[in-house]
Amino acid sequence: MGLLGGKSSKSGYWIQHTHLFRADVYECSLCGSGSKKPLKNCPRCGARMKKSKYDPQWVDEIEIWDVITGD
Repeated sequence: MGLLGGKSSKSGYWIQHTHLFRADVYECSLCGSGSKKPLKNCPRCGARMKKSKYDPQWVDEIEIWDVITGD
């Protein structure tokens, strides 16, 4: 897990994936693990999270929805 004196030696950030019809998902920048909320540490790799990055996937989803509905 990369522990050094009780603290994680790795640091990363959460990538916030926002969806049109689903709840947001937060992805670890180091291992790709998903979480329903931004935690202080990644539950999979133990990395300490310092910030988050916004990824508006809902924009792509709305374009697909427009194609399907003919708007």
